[in-house]
Amino acid sequence: MSGKECFEVLDKIFIPIKKQTIGKIRGYTMKYGHIVENGEIIDEVLVSYFKEPKSYTTENMCEINTHGGNIVMRKILELCLKNGAELAEPGEFTKRAFLNGRIDLLQAESVIDIINSKSEKEAKTGIKQLEGVLSSKIAEIKQEILDVMVNIEVAIDYPEYDVEDVTNNQILNMLTSIKKKLKKLEKSFDNGKLLKDGVKTAIIGKPNAGKSSLLNSILNEDRAIVTEIEGTTRDTIEEFVNISGIPLKLIDTAGIREAKDEVERIGIEKSREIAENADLVIAIFDSTNEFSSEDREILEIAKNKKTIIILNKIDLETKVDENSTELAQFSGNIIKMSALTKEGLEDLYKKIEEMFNFNEINVDNEILITNLRQKNLITKAIENVEKTEETIRKNEPLDIIAIFIKDILEDLGNITGDYVTEDIINEIFSKFCLGK
Repeated sequence: MSGKECFEVLDKIFIPIKKQTIGKIRGYTMKYGHIVENGEIIDEVLVSYFKEPKSYTTENMCEINTHGGNIVMRKILELCLKNGAELAEPGEFTKRAFLNGRIDLLQAESVIDIINSKSEKEAKTGIKQLEGVLSSKIAEIKQEILDVMVNIEVAIDYPEYDVEDVTNNQILNMLTSIKKKLKKLEKSFDNGKLLKDGVKTAIIGKPNAGKSSLLNSILNEDRAIVTEIEGTTRDTIEEFVNISGIPLKLIDTAGIREAKDEVERIGIEKSREIAENADLVIAIFDSTNEFSSEDREILEIAKNKKTIIILNKIDLETKVDENSTELAQFSGNIIKMSALTKEGLEDLYKKIEEMFNFNEINVDNEILITNLRQKNLITKAIENVEKTEETIRKNEPLDIIAIFIKDILEDLGNITGDYVTEDIINEIFSKFCLGK
């Protein structure tokens, strides 16, 4: 519980072994005792006390450490609500920490990034943002702008005073410097997006080429239905998997062929669309059959993408190998395997690791943008820098130039939450789970 009256609520339901007034209990301490209702013991607990402003939310807080089990926990929650507490909204505690000024919006967003992280590198990036590394970089850029903006405001408001002239060259030098820093942050989103969303990987091929068997082999479970009947997969199946530290968003698609009915046609069109938007295409072929016109269509879909070709069913007698003329443009990215026996699976993993070398992403020494909202605001700030540069080239007066520079500052302030609207705040914290 967090809030001004949380200790009053606690006092109605918690009897410590050693009774003390709240004024004598120090923050960052725990007390042993019982949760009770009408004199009946509900559970034996430990209660942690945090006193304002030294708590996660900067408010008075307490945490009831109870035994596991839904019945006891639900009962204690009901007692808290019955005695004056209100159920928290999603992200309520982190939202209060932001609104009370303990953390900025970048740090608040990093909390959900840490919770949802799918790889060690993504978790490290979230921790760095929680520590304020990106916030410090944004503050540094803002200060660089403000150092020049102060002189501009003085020159506008007090032209009669002998102050240092603010020349267009000084402003342009500042704009060049901050644009370089913003561009670097914007570019980091390419790697940050891969860390956060994973490598979007489309598994495509004809019906019964082995797409679903491959998915099951990678996941080491029967996630997709595998039969000898063609066209079993009508819709996409999506799963996350971590391979050598690389998060993959695997998408098993409907087999590409001439559709037998409307439902299958929609699934096949969806397969083509997913392959077009994928970061990686794994095109799988039945090597026991010669290439067909449908196989060639699949190769056409994959030719301009990062693609790995899998010649499947090598445990049987094969008719196609890596030297086939149709595969010439994919030389070096061809894996022979059996999705059924998993022979060649490690070769596939090595190829993925080679194509997406996450070891080159240095989360210890680089700042990575993983959040689309932040990236879009940085892009907007860059656009306003360029508008300001254009205004200077047109020899507009200082007060007009100042308006565009203030737009840059507002974009940066929206990143950290200085000027952000209530609607945006509510939208951001609605993505959190309860109790965070």
